[in-house]
Amino acid sequence: MIYLDNAATTRPMKSAIQDAEGALNELYFNPSASYAGGIQTHGEIGRAREEILSLVGGTENFGLIFTSCGTEADNQAMFGSVKRGNLVVSGGEHAAVYECAKELKNRGLEVRIAPLNRDGSVDRDALLRLVDEKTALVSVIHVNNETGAVNPVGRIAEQVKEKNARALFMSDGVQAFGKIPFRLTKHIDFYTLSAHKIGAPKGIGALIVKKGVKAEAYLYGGGQESGKRSGTENVFGILAFASAAKRKFSTLKEDGERILSYRERLFEKLDKDLFVRLSPENGTPYILTVSAKGLRGETLVRMLSDRGVYAGKGSACSSKKPFSRVIEACGVERELLDGVLRFSFSPENSEAEIDEAAEIVNRTAKELYGRIR
Repeated sequence: MIYLDNAATTRPMKSAIQDAEGALNELYFNPSASYAGGIQTHGEIGRAREEILSLVGGTENFGLIFTSCGTEADNQAMFGSVKRGNLVVSGGEHAAVYECAKELKNRGLEVRIAPLNRDGSVDRDALLRLVDEKTALVSVIHVNNETGAVNPVGRIAEQVKEKNARALFMSDGVQAFGKIPFRLTKHIDFYTLSAHKIGAPKGIGALIVKKGVKAEAYLYGGGQESGKRSGTENVFGILAFASAAKRKFSTLKEDGERILSYRERLFEKLDKDLFVRLSPENGTPYILTVSAKGLRGETLVRMLSDRGVYAGKGSACSSKKPFSRVIEACGVERELLDGVLRFSFSPENSEAEIDEAAEIVNRTAKELYGRIR
């Protein structure tokens, strides 16, 4: 099996799981307990929090709330901070942000959608024109999870604050964290993470919040996470998250260079009579999105799976839709919307796998094309 759907989820790192095993075997205490075991467990959570923040330069000016996933982190940022005014979001937002915006609209807020460029990046000039004195929050995804386009969120946040210093700025960093170089800036108020995208288990994410910024609790109960996210902490998940993140950042540059070569090698070997590239060359190394002209991406994904290649047809969270809202917002021609294929990579992939996958993809697409002619 050649796994090329790492933007959907990744295989957990054995080393991260081993590092966190103590949370199951020895540090099984409730972190809220006042005896020694509970205090020690609580301390390990604090250490993990600081380690993750340090990787993006956030230890001094930011806090971190552990959540169950990136979706919960996005929800808390939006519902915990926006009460009135208007909300500006890019048309490329993940469903976890986009659906929150729709719900906030149902609750009476004005929602403004900034258009996308062809590659999936936000049209910055158009976005800034939507920001005014009543804008409460602006959300721009860091790495478009469907095309791999990278938005310069640090600079965009600065430009937003120049127009309205009171507006909050958030970015979904799920496809960026641990994959591309990045440091938090003073203009970013919220930044969200998901552990299972970087080799940690599912069930753990995080919301990074600039100190002094209001982020109301999303879950109420025992007051864990400094009262911002009640519920007994997922100690195993938290420690595995910190371990995986530390390892990802330790090899971030060399992994990025190698995976970029895989991305370009795969595209070079794809049949250009059948496939059109949708991903930008200057996007994340980890995502290559193409469209199979005249074919159905869903059918192709299933056929590839039968032949040992696992790829996606876009965001896994949008897999039940006929075609991608985000790809359509890029202005992609209708005849290409149905044939979208997303290949996403990890450091576990090899050059030999890329070559074999390219051969299987070409052969399968030609076979399917022959059936419909």
